[in-house]
Amino acid sequence: MSTLEQLYSQAANRAAENHLIYAGAFSPAEVFELLQLDPNVRLVDVRTRAELDWVGRPAIDGAQYAHIEWIRYPGSVPNAEFIEQLRQVATPETTLLFLCRSAARSKLAAVAAQKEGFAKAYDLLEGFEGDKDGQGHRKTVSGWCFRGLPWMGA
Repeated sequence: MSTLEQLYSQAANRAAENHLIYAGAFSPAEVFELLQLDPNVRLVDVRTRAELDWVGRPAIDGAQYAHIEWIRYPGSVPNAEFIEQLRQVATPETTLLFLCRSAARSKLAAVAAQKEGFAKAYDLLEGFEGDKDGQGHRKTVSGWCFRGLPWMGA
């Protein structure tokens, strides 16, 4: 197991290497370690309620987990209250780890949070389900589920 310092250093290195405008990025395994090492870290799942219902979510301590849609379902419209809802579950000092299906919306959420004063906004690389394989299926090549981390099915 890594130390908090090692995990944050790796995430910061990714931020520098990839010219990220938020604090950094963690692999799924690093996020799982971080959640175990620091009870104040918050995993913010930005997928739709439908995705949680149909696909599942990480099986982590409820106090460390928050669900705030980035895009509203149904309708696929941006959640205009995203930052307001984020402020209800975190302070600007909270370490925030943003998760989505394949690490696209989570990057956008990290950028938005950083711009609104959440200095410890991080992206969870690969997302919950990861990229599609050659047959168009997810959970087979990358992501939280593929990496064998605990999750609850739909």
